[in-house]
Amino acid sequence: MPQISQIAATYASQIFWLLVTFGILYFGIGKMMVPRVIATVDAREGRIAGDLAAAEQARLAADTVEEAWRVKMDEARAAALAETSAAKAQAAKAAESQVKSADAELAERLAHHDLAVGNAKASAMLNLQTVAAEVAQDLVAKVSGLTVSIDAAADAVRRSNAHG
Repeated sequence: MPQISQIAATYASQIFWLLVTFGILYFGIGKMMVPRVIATVDAREGRIAGDLAAAEQARLAADTVEEAWRVKMDEARAAALAETSAAKAQAAKAAESQVKSADAELAERLAHHDLAVGNAKASAMLNLQTVAAEVAQDLVAKVSGLTVSIDAAADAVRRSNAHG
């Protein structure tokens, strides 16, 4: 069988060209393309590492700024609270002063009105005694027909008021 005797020659030639092709591919890919891919991957990893480092620095800077802002806000809140407390205290003092002033004015007015009421009461009592004395004088004159002086009638009214 001649086909079997050709197998060794045919396969030898194909194996040779297969080895040459694989050798070219190995050197072409392994020595030229792989270093470029590795360099690209390394460059990307470096860029990513740099970006991460920059992001970390930015985060630290943001944390520092935020902390400074919090401190300023706490100081501002404390200052506002102090000002509010001072304003409340001042308003309380002003209100207390106004209340004391109003109380003093009302007490003065009340004392004045009490004095006026007392004077009016005394005047009314005096007028009442005078009227009562005149009525008593007229009553005695009508009932008994006697004439009594106004002083005697006033004295009788005073004695009657004193003893009830």
